[in-house]
Amino acid sequence: MTVRRRQETNGMSADESDKQKLLVETPPSDCPSNVNDEFHEKTDIRGDRGNIAILFFLYVMQGIPLGLIAAVPMLLQNRGASYKQQAEFSFAYWPFSMKLLWAPIVDSIYFRRFGRRKSWLVPSQYLIGIFMLFLSWQVERWLGGNGSDPNVPFLTMLFFLLNFLAATQDIAVDGWALTMLKRCNVGYASTCNSVGQTAGYFLGYVVFIALESKDFCNNYLRSEPLDTGLVTLPEFLWFWGVCFMVVTTLVAIFKKENDVQDAHTAARYTDEHELNLRESYKILFDMVRMRPIQILAAILLTVKVTFAACDAVTSLKLIDAGVPKEKLALLVVPIIPLQIVLPLIVSRYTHGPRPMEIYVKAIPYRIVFSTVAAIITYCTPFMISNGHVPIYYYVLLIVNYALYQVFLYCMFVAVMAFFAKISDPAVGGTYMTFLNTLSNLGGNWPNTVVLWLVDVLTWQECTHVDPKVAAQNSCLTKTQKSECEAAGGECKIVFDGYYIESIICIVYGIVWLLCVRRWINYLQNLPTRSWLVVKKGKSAGSAKKSR
Repeated sequence: MTVRRRQETNGMSADESDKQKLLVETPPSDCPSNVNDEFHEKTDIRGDRGNIAILFFLYVMQGIPLGLIAAVPMLLQNRGASYKQQAEFSFAYWPFSMKLLWAPIVDSIYFRRFGRRKSWLVPSQYLIGIFMLFLSWQVERWLGGNGSDPNVPFLTMLFFLLNFLAATQDIAVDGWALTMLKRCNVGYASTCNSVGQTAGYFLGYVVFIALESKDFCNNYLRSEPLDTGLVTLPEFLWFWGVCFMVVTTLVAIFKKENDVQDAHTAARYTDEHELNLRESYKILFDMVRMRPIQILAAILLTVKVTFAACDAVTSLKLIDAGVPKEKLALLVVPIIPLQIVLPLIVSRYTHGPRPMEIYVKAIPYRIVFSTVAAIITYCTPFMISNGHVPIYYYVLLIVNYALYQVFLYCMFVAVMAFFAKISDPAVGGTYMTFLNTLSNLGGNWPNTVVLWLVDVLTWQECTHVDPKVAAQNSCLTKTQKSECEAAGGECKIVFDGYYIESIICIVYGIVWLLCVRRWINYLQNLPTRSWLVVKKGKSAGSAKKSR
């Protein structure tokens, strides 16, 4: 919407529900059971307070590079990057949507003496720290400092690798949470994930954008104005790079991982049997061949085209129109409580047998507020005078963004509930992660495409007192723009590709909803057995083998 959001998925937290798969057979001695229900465990954080704090801190560290990656497009936009370059950089977001491809490797290959999860966590975090220190060395030059063009391909590669390492760390921490905490406390892992990642993202995105802005610092944090913010991107990267190195060293030395066999012991209390590397990839292949999964994949990979122009381009267009990037980043702050409470409220309405009803009903409202966002963007140049942005304009942005978030979370919670309902419990974690991967990819590829198409669909002409100059220069390339400016002209947009995309996306969404609604109903009406990928006999045999 009005600010560049985390992946709706929250690639970062879209698979939180994978961690809640521990179904109890016999409560262990360290988890008290409810006297009224022998199969229900009460949470008991005695002895787990330190582990919960460690998990929370690890997720905070994970959110920081994600926030920094989200801040880079804002910096590129202020330095004259084209929308094609923004589309190129958007590939840096993809690793969290692709981590299923290497998650089985992280789960299956490790050094037993060092620890199953620490074997991946420690190297990943050390490499994140090294990457941040390396980026701090030359990132300003690669961003286009001193009037040079930004080196977007190199930036994309570096931040893609940084995001890849953060995704690998996420796989390791998610798995460690199941054995680090007592089984009755494993639900705290999801809380640590969502709250910790949100806090880290806030530090890496909102706090950095605010402290990097000279206008924000001069207006709110300084008594005497200066030409720079309180921190620069190299300084911010250097600080967190050092933090990663220190934190990782402390975890490697002082935090002992539970015996690897604990993971196998935990498996005995679940319906899910542990898969080796070959079995994991075979299960994925079997799922892809299932007809219901193919239909669901088609839905997940196409639905977010409807909102791509709003999600990917709106914030960048607002910056072009003169809205300060730090003010856009700060719009996230009043929405954070809403983002925490909304999933809890919406989940009350998605517990039934047809959770996708909420999903379908939310789409028209989200289309409406996407349309309102485009209208606000169109009117922005007329509302801003001499660089001054009125208060009522920010109120308008916040209200529209908040309402948009309500229906975004309706869709998110509903589809997560549907995933939990249809997932085969024999391979629940793998099944849920696979479905979340489809959902995340369904948001990434449309955003990349619409960013790339903005420049293609935008028509600019060179305006000049001499009509002949305008006729000779169409401002389609950098060379033509330079010729126009050299001749004393100015390139002006005749029609903006963003608005063309917005109209196309809205029409597409209406047609999509009319055509696909019946397929969603069809999937909801399927019996549970239609979604099973492991037959009961095979599941039982495999479970015995894993014991």
